[in-house]
Amino acid sequence: QVDLMESGGGTVQAGGSLKLSCTSSDARYCLGWFRQAPGKEREFVAIVNIDHQTTYADSVKGRFTISKDDAKDTMYLQMNNLKPEDTAVYYCAEWTQAWRQCLTTPGLYNYWGQGTQVTVSS
Repeated sequence: QVDLMESGGGTVQAGGSLKLSCTSSDARYCLGWFRQAPGKEREFVAIVNIDHQTTYADSVKGRFTISKDDAKDTMYLQMNNLKPEDTAVYYCAEWTQAWRQCLTTPGLYNYWGQGTQVTVSS
């Protein structure tokens, strides 16, 4: 059993920044951020593996940065230059079947945080 606790959502104007945090009770596996906008499917945003290698969705490359603090078992998502289309509930997730070959399919991730709302106004 892995517990994930998120924080850091909120409302910001377009062009602004937010930083999300996710603390895991066991952060040894693939960790990722996903998001779900109203009426849309949950989608991949960014993932980080045990070696701190990262992968980003094309829609957030150059604007979002995923990172991990091993000492704190905490993952972060720094979001800059936010756009209205980034508005969604953001979830952190962990896939405890892998450490390095982290895939981006949401259905593979077996533990999820409660979600945090990010709203970007135009």
